[in-house]
Amino acid sequence: MDCSICSAMPSLFRPPRNTICGACYEGARTIITLTNKLDGEKGSDKTGNTSSSLSNMTKGFANALKWVKEMKEMEDMLNEKISYLGGFAAAFRDRIHTDIQVKPGDNGPFVPAHKALLAARSDIFRNILDSDGCKAPPTETITLHELNHEEVESLLEFLYSGDLPKEKVEKHVYSLSIAADKYEIPFLQMFCSHHMLSSLNSTNALDILEISDSCSNQSLKEQP
Repeated sequence: MDCSICSAMPSLFRPPRNTICGACYEGARTIITLTNKLDGEKGSDKTGNTSSSLSNMTKGFANALKWVKEMKEMEDMLNEKISYLGGFAAAFRDRIHTDIQVKPGDNGPFVPAHKALLAARSDIFRNILDSDGCKAPPTETITLHELNHEEVESLLEFLYSGDLPKEKVEKHVYSLSIAADKYEIPFLQMFCSHHMLSSLNSTNALDILEISDSCSNQSLKEQP
């Protein structure tokens, strides 16, 4: 079927040949539904009402360019915000005014951190730091018995930056997922789950199933 949108020479098609193919039609409907939904409207008429559908289509296409521009502006703003918040990662990397030492369970080197950030990222950490045993000098420590030194470094790097290099994720995703569950860090749990689901295959399926049982992660268990 000749399509006046996706064909090699759409300008050649004039009424009554200015039709569109099924793929372009479905794509247009998807865009319209999405823009209407984001505008807080009902979207296309599920009952199949033609006049309502045409009205939504006209409004949807009229707003599409504006919506795309707004999304681009929002993306730029989010990128600016991420860059701004990157100062926390620099404070961790450069050990700026750290006030607590995080001790790994393998007797490896302590990792300097900031109590305020740990408390902000995890209610469990906040409760630990609020206990009587942590109202002490800046040299005080907190021990994460289930993590080795590299895993502690990766956990803290994520808490400060909200991200990790791919190689660290692949190496420590299981231990970080368990830590996220234990210390109630939902964003890290979601981050680890996303990585495990995207890398799920026959060689790691049993490992991921074991992690899903340990952390009661229903989204991992339900994957086919």
